[in-house]
Amino acid sequence: MTLAERIEGLRARIARACSAAGRDPQAVELLPVSKKQPLALIREAADLGFTRFGENYVQEGAVKAEAAPDLDFVLLGPLQRNKAKPALLAFREILSLDRPELAERLRRLAEELDVVRPVWIQVDLWGEATKLGGCAEADLPSLLDALGGDPRLPLQGLLAIPPPDVPAAFAQLAALRERLQQGLGRPLRLSMGMSADLEAAIAAGSDQIRIGTAFFGERVR
Repeated sequence: MTLAERIEGLRARIARACSAAGRDPQAVELLPVSKKQPLALIREAADLGFTRFGENYVQEGAVKAEAAPDLDFVLLGPLQRNKAKPALLAFREILSLDRPELAERLRRLAEELDVVRPVWIQVDLWGEATKLGGCAEADLPSLLDALGGDPRLPLQGLLAIPPPDVPAAFAQLAALRERLQQGLGRPLRLSMGMSADLEAAIAAGSDQIRIGTAFFGERVR
């Protein structure tokens, strides 16, 4: 199957899921996850209309961002404080902000570098943080305080990687988004759902679907 055929199939699934949920397909972003994929294939996806790509590793993503400055790469993977500076330089958005000390580090660096980088908070409602990263709901107030509404790090929304054995996970995330929106007084986006569960994620209100292998094909080893 070609890249174009895989994309067509994914878009058809998203359209059907949105129709079933009474949503506009244009409101759901299909974000290709390009880790371990060659730049040539990313370029092929760009020729098919994609300009944003998710990367999991700072070093790999930085190399691709330097080689393709016309494209936007966003960071999905865990971010260590000592890699915060190269991450801010390479990525257009940070989708894995998960602890106050990282927020404080990013704020200092964003001011020093004079850059604006939208951020998403990665949340964990199921005790998976040791494996995947994420901020527990009880720790969100501290993280939001550390972020401080800084205009250089505008908060876009929430990202999550819920465990597959929690059927209510997407509904829990949607409810958390609603509580935060009420507290902040403004809308937030939700990034949740991958190839195996995009229909359920869209039904629960996901605004961004992150797709890797089902988009690009098997990764280069």
